[in-house]
Amino acid sequence: MGAAHHAELLFDSDVTEDEEEHVAAVFTGFGYQIHSRRRRTHRGPDDLGWLVLAALPLQAFLSALGAEAVKDVYAGVKKLARRVPKAGTKATDGRIPLVLQDLQSNLRIVLEDDLPAEAYRKLITLDLTAYKIGPLHYDRHRRAWRSELDEAAG
Repeated sequence: MGAAHHAELLFDSDVTEDEEEHVAAVFTGFGYQIHSRRRRTHRGPDDLGWLVLAALPLQAFLSALGAEAVKDVYAGVKKLARRVPKAGTKATDGRIPLVLQDLQSNLRIVLEDDLPAEAYRKLITLDLTAYKIGPLHYDRHRRAWRSELDEAAG
């Protein structure tokens, strides 16, 4: 992967500067030039809970890296999620640590903290053009990635 690939990382306000540098280093290690920033402290009722939102050319990212590399990226973010305090003024219980967002379509894929290896294998072969609304979640019962909003829209 060349240095021409770019990713924008948006961090929750709970993430420290050291933790931000750690996650940025994970993406940099895969050849991405990183632009990072913080999201506003005030959150609206429609905000999706996450610690890191990575916006990048998603299909190329998934195809080029493969399942193990996506798991490695997620493992770095998962370590970050464990370090963010669960108690105190800001509750993180039930928060989703990592969301991948495609730069062109804005389609989002939610990576939950306990996804099975099968989910990552299926993710890298997923045709993202088949989805319009998103976000995509892995349905453990169906053993498939799906968007309930796309399904509802027909």
